[in-house]
Amino acid sequence: MLTMEDIIRDGHPTLRKVAEEVPMPPSEEDKQILKSLLEYVQNSQDEDIASKYGLRAGIGLAAPQINVLKRMIAVHVQDSKGNLISHALFNPKIASHSVERSYLTAGEGCLSVDKAIPGFVPRYARVTIKGIDLDGNEIKFRLKGLPAIAFQHEIDHLNGIMFYDYIDKEDPYKEIENAIAIER
Repeated sequence: MLTMEDIIRDGHPTLRKVAEEVPMPPSEEDKQILKSLLEYVQNSQDEDIASKYGLRAGIGLAAPQINVLKRMIAVHVQDSKGNLISHALFNPKIASHSVERSYLTAGEGCLSVDKAIPGFVPRYARVTIKGIDLDGNEIKFRLKGLPAIAFQHEIDHLNGIMFYDYIDKEDPYKEIENAIAIER
């Protein structure tokens, strides 16, 4: 089981590297790593488990955050209607996206960043994600709102990009044109 000790922190060189594609079919080791990413985000949202193991709550985790430079992510989050969006993916990609933007009014956080970094992070309002699930099936789905933001945040980790790279350094709360403000 992954704990906060397994998650590398901001400043670690792995977080700024581009992760490698996972060869298909995935090895048993890669499947275990991907399962552990999903298990962490699920456990971190369970108050009893999180408290027992000192887990910081998270809605997504990427393999580079546990110092594994492979294209694997897990996201476990509810959409605005309360539907659970839970995926563990090999080689995820944004297949298409809207022109319209969105951002979280409270800003974004990250399990690899131990301090709050204030500011708006512009994201695509809607995305279509493609990837390969734990069973080796290629899947494709459309997202908006918080789930869309979460997937973009995790896919950025695969490319060595941190959420705060998008924050306007001069004016962190600068209004983002043509963007939907999302309350969390």
